[in-house]
Amino acid sequence: MSIRVRTAHTADLTPAELDAVRGLLDAAFEGDFGDEDWDHGLGGMHALVHDDSGLAAHGAVVMRRVRHGGRWLRAGYVENVAVRSDARRGGLGGRVMAELERVVDRAYDLGALSASDDGARLYTSRGWEPWTGRVHALSPRDGIVRLPDEEGTYVRTALAGSLDPAHELVFDWRDGDVL
Repeated sequence: MSIRVRTAHTADLTPAELDAVRGLLDAAFEGDFGDEDWDHGLGGMHALVHDDSGLAAHGAVVMRRVRHGGRWLRAGYVENVAVRSDARRGGLGGRVMAELERVVDRAYDLGALSASDDGARLYTSRGWEPWTGRVHALSPRDGIVRLPDEEGTYVRTALAGSLDPAHELVFDWRDGDVL
């Protein structure tokens, strides 16, 4: 079986490619993937893995701003990582992450992502560390709002170096984070 890995910005993906990615994500998340989730993964770099059956895996990294210890940093936030059900446990998620990590390590102050329990195994095996501090978002209506549901956040040090969990992470606001 041949495997092809491609990275491309959202602007360079055709409508058919975007439809294929959305279909993969809808199937992988079994109905728990909405329009806001989709929107969160657009506007950045995508890693696409194709096999002989078509699109087998996908992930994206988008820029977010995050405040830590009084500094606003550029975070490469990983979104929309999924592997087609018949292609799981074959290393394709790792191939997606290798491409996204290359982008994070060279272009961002840090990497961040939110992981399910199942996904966490992939990320920790690749050196992503669970964030033990608090996670907040800057809401346009209520100011800084704690996001206890996002405390399954993982970080990857990049250009900014180590982060201190005594200082919270305050992410820029986006639809779906703060009601």
